[in-house]
Amino acid sequence: MAGLTQSYVNGASTVPLIGDTIGVHLDRIAARMLDRPALVVRQQKVRWSYRELNQKVDAMAAGLIALGFAPGERIGIWSPNNSEWVLTQFATARAGLILVNINPAYRLHELKYALNKVGCRGLILAASFKTSDYLAMIRETCPELDQAKPGALQAASVPSLRWVFRMGTDKSAGMANFADIAAAATPASRERLAVLAQELQFDDPINIQFTSGTTGNPKGATLTHHNILNNGFFIGEAMRLTDQDRLCIPVPFYHCFGMVLGNLACVTHGACMVIPGEGFDPLAVLQTVSEERCTGLHGVPTMFIAVLDHPDFEKHDVSTLRTGIMAGSPCPVEVMKRCTSKLHLRELTIAYGMTETSPVSFQSSVEDPIERRVSTVGRIHPHLEVKIVDLEGRILPPGQPGELLTRGYSVMRGYWDDEARTAEAIDSAHWMHTGDLATIDAEGYCNIVGRIKDMVIRGGENIYPREIEEFLYAHPKISDVQVFGIPDPKFGEQLCAWIRVKSGEQLTDREVVAFCKGQIAHYKIPQHIRFVDAFPMTVTGKIQKFVMRQKMAEELGVTEAKTA
Repeated sequence: MAGLTQSYVNGASTVPLIGDTIGVHLDRIAARMLDRPALVVRQQKVRWSYRELNQKVDAMAAGLIALGFAPGERIGIWSPNNSEWVLTQFATARAGLILVNINPAYRLHELKYALNKVGCRGLILAASFKTSDYLAMIRETCPELDQAKPGALQAASVPSLRWVFRMGTDKSAGMANFADIAAAATPASRERLAVLAQELQFDDPINIQFTSGTTGNPKGATLTHHNILNNGFFIGEAMRLTDQDRLCIPVPFYHCFGMVLGNLACVTHGACMVIPGEGFDPLAVLQTVSEERCTGLHGVPTMFIAVLDHPDFEKHDVSTLRTGIMAGSPCPVEVMKRCTSKLHLRELTIAYGMTETSPVSFQSSVEDPIERRVSTVGRIHPHLEVKIVDLEGRILPPGQPGELLTRGYSVMRGYWDDEARTAEAIDSAHWMHTGDLATIDAEGYCNIVGRIKDMVIRGGENIYPREIEEFLYAHPKISDVQVFGIPDPKFGEQLCAWIRVKSGEQLTDREVVAFCKGQIAHYKIPQHIRFVDAFPMTVTGKIQKFVMRQKMAEELGVTEAKTA
């Protein structure tokens, strides 16, 4: 790619795209791998070969069909990382259902919105995770469960929902158990499953992932077999994964990082998925890498820092590591150097993308020098196109910043039931407008330099201030509110809210936090709250968030993290 004359790159490749559905592809891999290890889940003492994984996926898919689920219907999963999540990911795809990923940190307001937005007919949930009591929250959302028979729920607040499946062996009124799904399989439903393998198309939607918008409620990015299967494959190719690799996956499955960069990268290469726990814990990661002899490790920079800084780090043998992915926020140079020397991750790669593009568009190579891996997000993925454009949509010369647009197999079908916002994101030439400001140099390396959309990245979680603002506007004492990100040494960014209180009212930080708790995810609750009489504005009345950001940074004595 040396000598580019404009900021346009395409991933020319002799490696063809995969033309399978996820179910068919798993069959192909399992037939080759059979007794090779496929899945290890430490907290559940699960150790499945590819033969066992495929058999369990078959049974669950046939069970879903027997329970009346039809291709194209939506079924949600609300759970931390576990074997049930992996089974559900592959079984729903095999049955032609659309899996709806629900963030484990969601609370009542967000859960109800997600279920109703896409019309979920079923919901699979864990009993609890950390401070989240999922059973209590679904009961509060759907009190009719207490009197309902499993599969016959009629809830006023979520009219489409019929089935609620809970994990574990305990019984809950109105709910079936997760194990009941596979147990429901019949010879007829297995026959139907075999027919579906021929009927389903790789362009069928298979997954909905919610991504917050700059204006209002989350949008449901709708992805196909072709989108995420191929992206997972080429991610694994960039990591040089083989069937001898064992990848430690401490990042969440509800997000593309765990589900695509983790699970699908492994399965497309016959590698082993190794799950260290329900959520991220640095000691569990160290123990898992050491005892399971992991060769790969995924994480956002804060995760790698936590592992490296753990007091018991030196007690664990991590010498088997070689590859993995760091993504989610900029990678500081010193962190990358520590990962390569202390964690032996000499082939650690950096990836960039967005949920709407399945997600990865750029990824560094294992051969790129460290300086390239921390100062850029690598080069274009195979079979994709990217251009950097100015405000008029014209391609810029190399090195000049503009909006990053991408096109190719990875671009989503659209936002579920939202033609207007889909049209805003994907233009008539099928380019996805990312909203990110980037440059591409003469050698084709991409650098993300800013965000057009006012997104905050806190510890790898993408947060859009507008969603938080609209929620806080519902508080009876709040007149106006502006939410923005400020630098934070641990999480990269933290949320800050400037609030104007209604005349005659009084409000405290604690009241604002209490209003948020239980209604929005913990990471969306502002860490810093200030009460003001007015916001800085331009002469035309446009609010200047950058001025607020500068003032808060000065007040708190924080600066942007330095990268190469």
